[in-house]
Amino acid sequence: MKSEIPKVLHKVNGIPMLEQVIRVVKSAGCASCVTITGYKGELVREAVEGQTEFVEQKEQLGTGHALMQAVPKLEGKNGYVLVICGDTPLLRSETIRQLIETCEEKHAAASVLTAIMDNPFGYGRVLRDGKGHMTGIVEQKDGTPEQLRVREINTGTYCFDIQALLQALPKLDCNNAQGEYYLTDVFGIMIQEGRVVAPVVAEDEEETLGVNSRSQLAVADKVLRRRKAEELMSEGVSIIDPDQVYIQQDVTVGKDTVLYPGTILEGKTVVGCGCRIGPDTELDNVICGDDNHLNRVYAHECTIGSHNEMGPFVHLRPGTVMHDHIKVGNFVEVKNSDIGNGTKLPHLIYCGDADVGEKVNFGCGTVTVNFDGKKKYRTVVEDHAFIGCNTNLVAPVHIGKRAFTAAGSTITKDVPDEALSVARARQKNIENWVKNDTYKD
Repeated sequence: MKSEIPKVLHKVNGIPMLEQVIRVVKSAGCASCVTITGYKGELVREAVEGQTEFVEQKEQLGTGHALMQAVPKLEGKNGYVLVICGDTPLLRSETIRQLIETCEEKHAAASVLTAIMDNPFGYGRVLRDGKGHMTGIVEQKDGTPEQLRVREINTGTYCFDIQALLQALPKLDCNNAQGEYYLTDVFGIMIQEGRVVAPVVAEDEEETLGVNSRSQLAVADKVLRRRKAEELMSEGVSIIDPDQVYIQQDVTVGKDTVLYPGTILEGKTVVGCGCRIGPDTELDNVICGDDNHLNRVYAHECTIGSHNEMGPFVHLRPGTVMHDHIKVGNFVEVKNSDIGNGTKLPHLIYCGDADVGEKVNFGCGTVTVNFDGKKKYRTVVEDHAFIGCNTNLVAPVHIGKRAFTAAGSTITKDVPDEALSVARARQKNIENWVKNDTYKD
């Protein structure tokens, strides 16, 4: 990956690959999870702490050696154990369940997920006898030309009978091209001892793909995004062009919402029913209610109520709460503010650290001046107030109910209910100014 980040922590559709694998196996019914760490293991532990137990592989001596480190977690237990690579984020829980069920139904020592590939180069090949029974797995570097012509590959995803695995692991050796303990040699040992090893061919080879480069990471990300889009469309969400939206795993969207091209929904964003989102709208960890129209809006870490019209070119910053029936026009920024029902912020407005009541009207160019260079202060604007164009509200300041500010005012003192505040220089006209020497064409 050419990265300071461990490969399994690179994100696919919003979450680390390893976390994606953990989610899949848990949804398939696994009761507990153990992660075997190696390179920069402390970062891996930090990223998925609480989701899995850990063991460390201090020396990188192969996949068989890695699994040996987890033997203390398996001793004294019966049943089955899955072994899955942390860089296979496209696996589906349905496929994992099929792998487990096959192992159970055939009373097998192990089951192996395989795939048929047109170009199997680099993968271990699954070997079968004339009756189709699996006889072993050979790695790319150790295969004969005839064996390497086989198109059925080992995906690195297995289900083992725990006791059969514990008996076979000590019999591994490192007499191979890479001088490593191959976990795949376990299958040959089991077969030689007369145990059943059952291959399970994946219906879709795509889900078995591992990630070993940035380009493969991009492919995996696109697959998971497409799956998410398909999931939402099956639940009643309309997506104008599924290839032009970016919806992360933990996002939820209500029925009859329409997502337009350029929409990005990230984190734990929740979008309600009957909304129109986009084009070119990004919501990151946003709670968005019903019947909202957001056109070219960037919102993060905030809450949007229902029946709101926003955009284009709106920025909602963290801590903002927008209630219902609010109109936000073009080139408006709102930060850490609570905006009441029916309020209008039509255009060219900065509203920061403010508590704004219901049915307030902000004129074009209004600014809440909330920072004096050392501290930030709040502005309070009560219900039905009318803020004239190009008004500066210098916090801390309180605008009363149904109060007005005149256009162009800089308000530094509280304004009582139903008052008009004018804070600007008196107009002065200088007659014949153009004719004197002050101005020339």
